[in-house]
Amino acid sequence: MSTTIVHLTERSLWEEARARGTYEMSTRGKTLQEEGFIHCSTRAQLPPVAAFVYGDYDGPDELVLLVIDPARLDAPLKYEAMKPGGEEFPHVYGPIPVDAVVGVEPWA
Repeated sequence: MSTTIVHLTERSLWEEARARGTYEMSTRGKTLQEEGFIHCSTRAQLPPVAAFVYGDYDGPDELVLLVIDPARLDAPLKYEAMKPGGEEFPHVYGPIPVDAVVGVEPWA
C-alpha cells in the first residue's frame, strides 16, 4: 500500500458518500464541483489544517478522518502549494471512490 493521505469530514457526509459510492466534498461547506478538487493532507499536516477548517465546529455531527490510499484513486492526485515555495498539500482532482478509503477514524 502506498503512503496514505487523509481528509477530515462530518460523519453524515461520509455516510452519504458510502451510499453513493464516491466522496465529493472538497472542504467544509464546499463541494468538489465548487472547488475543482478535494483538499487532503498528510497526517503530519493534519493538526493545523483541522484547527483552521474545523476549529470553530460545533455541529451536530461527529467529525471523522478518512484515510485514503492514493493507489486506489481514479482521479489525479497532485501535491500543490497555495503560494510559490509554500508547503505542498495533496489535492484529489475528482471524486474519491469509497473503496479508496481504507480507514475511518473518529476525530476529537
